[in-house]
Amino acid sequence: MQQSELIKVFSQLGEVLRNVGNEKWPGNKIGLTEKEFTDFQFVMQRQAVLNPWFTHQNVIKACNEWGNLLTQENLTNFCAPYTFAKHKNKIGVIMAGNIPLVGFHDFLCVLISGHHVVCKLSSDDNALMPAIANLLSLFEPRFADRISFPAGSILPVDAVIATGSNNSMLHFEQYFKQYPHIFRNNRTSIAVLTGKESNEEIELLGNDIFDYFGRGCRNVTHLLLPNGYDFAQFFGNIVHKGECIHHNKYANNYDYNRATFLLNQIPVLDNHFVLLRETDDIHSPLAVLHYHYYSTESDIDAYIERNKSSIQAVVGAGYIPFGGAQTPALTDFADQLNTMEFLSNLSA
Repeated sequence: MQQSELIKVFSQLGEVLRNVGNEKWPGNKIGLTEKEFTDFQFVMQRQAVLNPWFTHQNVIKACNEWGNLLTQENLTNFCAPYTFAKHKNKIGVIMAGNIPLVGFHDFLCVLISGHHVVCKLSSDDNALMPAIANLLSLFEPRFADRISFPAGSILPVDAVIATGSNNSMLHFEQYFKQYPHIFRNNRTSIAVLTGKESNEEIELLGNDIFDYFGRGCRNVTHLLLPNGYDFAQFFGNIVHKGECIHHNKYANNYDYNRATFLLNQIPVLDNHFVLLRETDDIHSPLAVLHYHYYSTESDIDAYIERNKSSIQAVVGAGYIPFGGAQTPALTDFADQLNTMEFLSNLSA
């Protein structure tokens, strides 16, 4: 397949993903029959049973976000700087499962650069990607030979792209360090506030914090606040995210962390659906948001530099706009590791 053909198929997939929230079949324009469309919607709905974190609303959100990115123009511009593979390698992709379709960017990069993808799925997200692969094969049957989902080992492969926890890194190094590779571990995101934010900006920050229940590496888990920051505006404008406390698994995390802080006499701010703890620790438990104060811009720069290996994204004035943490562009490579460049070099 030529890259132009691959781009066309993925842009057709984008048309589907932009429409999955519709109750009715949008018609032939999406390239699927009514049954094919409803079959995919059934898989989306089933995800909430297989993994309660993947609510139907969150699955639709993830699909829509990808649908908005997968346009002919976006994909053409994305591929333009890189060499299309002359020799087709088998690329093993070990995917995380913290939010819906979190491994899709690697999946896209491997296929659209001309390689074959061998996906090791997380048990937390093992239905959506095969359903996406099935859609691609419906649009273009030749995709069936380019995508595999082995139940056991991904070997043999020519290169590996792996994402997991810090503990997983030990296994990645043990089993795959001899292959050309990209390894990614735990990261999180932070927000820098000045105290001059509008109510609308704080509302958008609420999305950066709570979308997907705060489980993604692009979710904000730490706030940098100016000395004397007044939390009234912050708490008043994240109220719209309070529905998360009605989700059983999120509520269990909130209750557990609240009880732990009380038992250990650790002071926190509590608005009944998230706990704010003052500390400079960048990673926070689920349903907890860390914060600390700064005096000067150099304090901000020093904190970011000190924690750069743990930071995925920085939100705020002069950084990613509020509300933009979970809507990265195709060119926003995870951990700032250029996957397309890596794949192009394999073909050199």
